[in-house]
Amino acid sequence: MEKAQKIAVITDSCSDVPVELAAELGIYVVALHINYHDASYRDRVDIQPDEVYARFSEEIPRTSTPSPSDVAEAFDTMVAEGVTHVIGVTISSGLSGTYNLFKSVATGYRDLTVEIVDTKRIGLGSGLTAVEAARLAKQGVPFEEIIERAYRSAQSTYAYFCVDTLEYLYKGGRISKAVYSIGSALDVRPIIACNDEGVYVPVAKAHGRKASLKKALSIVKKKAAGAKRYRFAVVHGGAYEEARELFEQGCEAMSDAEEFVFEQISPALVVHTGPGLIGIGVQILD
Repeated sequence: MEKAQKIAVITDSCSDVPVELAAELGIYVVALHINYHDASYRDRVDIQPDEVYARFSEEIPRTSTPSPSDVAEAFDTMVAEGVTHVIGVTISSGLSGTYNLFKSVATGYRDLTVEIVDTKRIGLGSGLTAVEAARLAKQGVPFEEIIERAYRSAQSTYAYFCVDTLEYLYKGGRISKAVYSIGSALDVRPIIACNDEGVYVPVAKAHGRKASLKKALSIVKKKAAGAKRYRFAVVHGGAYEEARELFEQGCEAMSDAEEFVFEQISPALVVHTGPGLIGIGVQILD
């Protein structure tokens, strides 16, 4: 008789799965690293997002993938707990080496059946797929079906990020000096998202902060229009009041959503886009 499957989901901290939701669904979360000139911290373990934002005026840290030992420790824990099948859900391989790291570590666990899903998304765009996979696992859906639905989920999850300044995109080489200069002078705020290659690109723009948030919410509402089942989410990087107001507007406008998620953005994303980042997302479900 075939051994019963015990399925677990593992993801990275930059996927922004709320701590309470990860605990409820049994999702294993491995931390990316936030690196300062004199110390390195594990995201949401040794340092919290608010602490990173508070230090932005003195130093903008660098980020790096989780350590291989941290990923291996998570796999060891899964083995000890009797897990037989693992679904890894990571942020885009076009923006991070986390996907390749998960795949590399998984090769050392031949007794486990493992699939690592490259969502081609970042932040909640990846995290909502991890949530979907974990919910399906709790419902007893077979491993192969969860994998298939996880890939479909990644493709039908849309996340849009509103930056509060162009400075960090310019410093990171994401936009040219001309775009930075003109955009800053005219107060043009880009709305960014991941493209099919999994790298983020501007998908819309608006004049001023309020207009950019309104436009992003409008885009999400259009994506959700006509969907029978969907999740709605808002995340923020040091912009609680604005994000909460936007979240409440979205909850009212999309009150038929199956689930509502509100969370802080991992500092690993905000260091590349600047404080005040707000993300708005929707996941269309089957």
